[in-house]
Amino acid sequence: MALALVVVLAAAQAAYQPKFKGDPARSDSEAAALGYTRRMASTDRGDYTVKFRAHKDKDTFEITMSPKQEDATHRSFFSDEQGKIRAEEQGEASENSPVLKADTESGG
Repeated sequence: MALALVVVLAAAQAAYQPKFKGDPARSDSEAAALGYTRRMASTDRGDYTVKFRAHKDKDTFEITMSPKQEDATHRSFFSDEQGKIRAEEQGEASENSPVLKADTESGG
């Protein structure tokens, strides 16, 4: 039992192996978190461009997704820390845009 405990403690305290030159992480958990941040930092999301804006003075944020080409199936979207998604048919969506709702079927 004591030997098993020593093996577990030794494994838990094993030194972190950097994933690349200049890796700032101190653990595998930090490496995973930092890697996720780098992927999210890309503003190119296929047909859309993403803008993320942090408001440090208010500790809030907003995100805008604008289509590279506007048409009926590529609207612009906006959201903030309140979680409501707003949409615009033309131009960039903002906090003043209508709240996104599911399209309703006509007839029937």
